[in-house]
Amino acid sequence: MITSKDNQQLKTIRKLLQKRRDGLFVAEGEDLVDAAAANGWEPEILLRAGEDVEPDLLPSSLGSGTRVVGVYRERWSQPGGELSVYLHAVHDPGNVGTIIRSAHALADGPVILGPDCADPYGPKAVRASMGSIFARPPGRADFEALGGTTIALDRAARSPLSALEAQPPEVVCLGAERTGLPSALLRAATLTAHIPMRADGPDSINVGMAAAIALYERRNRITARA
Repeated sequence: MITSKDNQQLKTIRKLLQKRRDGLFVAEGEDLVDAAAANGWEPEILLRAGEDVEPDLLPSSLGSGTRVVGVYRERWSQPGGELSVYLHAVHDPGNVGTIIRSAHALADGPVILGPDCADPYGPKAVRASMGSIFARPPGRADFEALGGTTIALDRAARSPLSALEAQPPEVVCLGAERTGLPSALLRAATLTAHIPMRADGPDSINVGMAAAIALYERRNRITARA
């Protein structure tokens, strides 16, 4: 039983909660630790309050604290699958984690992170993924390295997403909510499309929501062709 705050494992966890180092990251809570185990991830450190460490010493980024913390080594996937996601400059870690979860539910390929995206293995992104990051680790690649049909979401595009005829593999490409994808990427994409919204609605929707809608639409289209 760890009884000192100066324990090296506790120091490592505290550092990782502030900034990841050496390819390690923290998962807080029983659900995330269980998801890691279910997908074959072995922890570098695993501490349970009241069993391995005094409860009030266990570090946490959660306001209410946690009963278990695991430290894991990050993994990265290669682009692939009939349907996947590419993100460019999506800064909010909660959105990145949410999109990883949506891709796990609706696509057979990973979320590929382009430049200037939030850290998918930061505490907020890991929590938002609800364990999907262990089942479907993200990837990293430049847009130019993507294969298949790239479908860029753009509010100014003429075609609605649901009407597109595309050839799998498909990669849905999204940018930050306010700025969208850069013009050079829009020009390079195979296809561009928009998600239709009410005329009296907002100018945009959350990028996590847009990704879920886009993946649902494209999955249905791919399934209908099968």
